Amino acid sequence: MTHADDAFASFQQRLGQPEGTGDWWTVTQEQIDAFADVTDDHQFIHVDPARAATESPWGTTIAHGFLTLSLLTPLSSSIPARSETLTGILMGVNYGFDKVRFINPVKVGSRIRASSVLAKAEQRDANTLQVTRAVTVEIEGESKPALSAEWITRLVYA
Repeated sequence: MTHADDAFASFQQRLGQPEGTGDWWTVTQEQIDAFADVTDDHQFIHVDPARAATESPWGTTIAHGFLTLSLLTPLSSSIPARSETLTGILMGVNYGFDKVRFINPVKVGSRIRASSVLAKAEQRDANTLQVTRAVTVEIEGESKPALSAEWITRLVYA
């Protein structure tokens, strides 16, 4: 048996089960402004607190949906991983998303965190697995989440 075989067996046993919930992350105006600069998306609802306070339906600036999506990496890194799925791993790479929905805007100063459910695991070859997780980003104090996504990663083992 290879490390990939062992990890695949572990994933198969946990399909449909929650993997956990990560730590809270505060979204700041500085992060929003930096993302606006990198993506050249300077719409006032993101970068102009004074104008957003009077002209937007949220009364403040909001994070770009793609900023929230890009935060999945640090948000999910605080969700505990099972050691048997990490043994022999060389790398994990983003493969894509099957579905992404931006459900609720993230207002500046909000705290968000991710939770995931293992949705699917496939063995692509002797050393590679493809894992799909249903990820939800919740906003502290809000009844609706910021986003939901089906996130696909490829895991390569020695």
